[in-house]
Amino acid sequence: MSKQYLQDQIIQAAQKALDVKLNAQSIILERPKQAAHGDWATSIALSLAKELKAKPRDIAQKIVDSLDLDPSLVAKTEIAGPGFINFKLASGWLYSELVTLLDKKNSFGCCDHGKREKVQVEFVSVNPTGPLHVGHGRGAFVGDAIARLLQSVGYQVHREYYINDAGNQIDKLGRSVLARLNQIWGRPFEFPEGGYQGEYLKDFAAQLDSEQGARLKALPPDQLLSEATRISRDGMLENLKLSLKDLKVEFDEWFSEVGLVGSGAISRSLGELKKKGYLYDQDGAQFFKASEFGDEKDRVVIKSTGEHTYFAADIAYMLNKFGRGFKRLIYVWGADHHGDVPRMKGAAKALGHDPDSLEFILMQMVRLIEEGREVKFSKRSGVIVTLDELRDEVGPDVMRYFFLMRRSESQFDFDLDLARKHSDENPVFYVQYAHARICSIIDHAREKGIARTKSDLSLLKEKEEINLIKALLEFPEVVLGAALAREPHRLPTYLQDLAGVFHTFYHQHRVVTDDAGLTQARLDLCDAARIVFANGLSLLGVSAPEKM
Repeated sequence: MSKQYLQDQIIQAAQKALDVKLNAQSIILERPKQAAHGDWATSIALSLAKELKAKPRDIAQKIVDSLDLDPSLVAKTEIAGPGFINFKLASGWLYSELVTLLDKKNSFGCCDHGKREKVQVEFVSVNPTGPLHVGHGRGAFVGDAIARLLQSVGYQVHREYYINDAGNQIDKLGRSVLARLNQIWGRPFEFPEGGYQGEYLKDFAAQLDSEQGARLKALPPDQLLSEATRISRDGMLENLKLSLKDLKVEFDEWFSEVGLVGSGAISRSLGELKKKGYLYDQDGAQFFKASEFGDEKDRVVIKSTGEHTYFAADIAYMLNKFGRGFKRLIYVWGADHHGDVPRMKGAAKALGHDPDSLEFILMQMVRLIEEGREVKFSKRSGVIVTLDELRDEVGPDVMRYFFLMRRSESQFDFDLDLARKHSDENPVFYVQYAHARICSIIDHAREKGIARTKSDLSLLKEKEEINLIKALLEFPEVVLGAALAREPHRLPTYLQDLAGVFHTFYHQHRVVTDDAGLTQARLDLCDAARIVFANGLSLLGVSAPEKM
């Protein structure tokens, strides 16, 4: 990679000329805003000016004078502005990198940066009390995309769903279903306070009556409630799994809170905190000294009723994760969990773990917009529009792509009118169409009897060809940057730009021409673009159709 080569050369030159110690993280290489300024630029001279008490341009000159760059790789080096160092790559390098791309095919963009470090990504983790709604979709797709990206750059990733199945919400679910069953059976019923009232629950109860009504009617009241609760929890969880699977979101493990409680993990983790002096009793409850770790106040772990809090379970679950050998724990949570971050990091530190090994990606709200107005409710579910309904309306590819287009920490308006369009106005169709068009070009050449042979890529000299090559070769850096920053939105942004560069090339130059050599080179260039589009869409979990 050109970036790695330049970083290494700059480090060597700076150490030789300035007697300073630098590493790859010190050398920030960026794409200049203007193409005339080259392919890469670094501001390292400006960064070193204060430390060395020298003018940035003088520092830059010393670095440039000490550089020993291969002219077949770097065509030009110059100092610009207050002390930027600009590099222009040689065309020979571009061609050789393009060959590498064509050889790697599906693995282009992958690397071993992670060195198989074990990372756990926990995402979705919705209470199994009803269908997934649109707000859950963002966390589902972002978590899945982060896992895909991390795997592609060499991490050993474990996807996990934490099932909150041990609290009051499951009891309310069971009582809500039982109320609907009694209503169907003509028995007296009382709907629980704060129970679940969506149409989906009526449908669930009706199906349960149809399949097991006779057996359930015969049970004594306590056993009936227990059975209704168990069946409802399992049924809702199964529906969640099916919805996610339909959207290509799958998990390595579904981790049950009931199992966590039953194993004694919560008692053990709180025992550890007490032993270290971080728990105290007050007003019949037990508190963790979260304020000692930057939280605004201390937090309850055991209520005065003797029940554990969600936070207590989260502490035990965190310890369980570390106990399984994960070096980094990534939590994809809703923005309403913002306050949980300092107390979780505090608990990690109190228990002897690096708090920075816990990462929290907080999803902001999603609004569905149709004809300029927000779409509020679903008639079937009684909640915000379900993921299943949205999938049926716009399709899974559009859903995924739209949810991944924006930064996780920014609120997102999902434009239903745009999502329904089957034209290049729709961002996902614009990118998919570029892939399909390339497949069509390659098929056209095949139909004309053009046999693919090794091409002379140096024949690609037009501005649009060179721009396309450069854009394609940025892909590995985009993937690594998106993975390490946990920012999947970088990938759709790149693919949109790449589609624009490809379409410019396509509209300016015929691929199949009377010049056999040029045709072969352009077919290889198209094939390279096809590979990058397919790899990029795959990392997003979006299909790359060959025809549209």
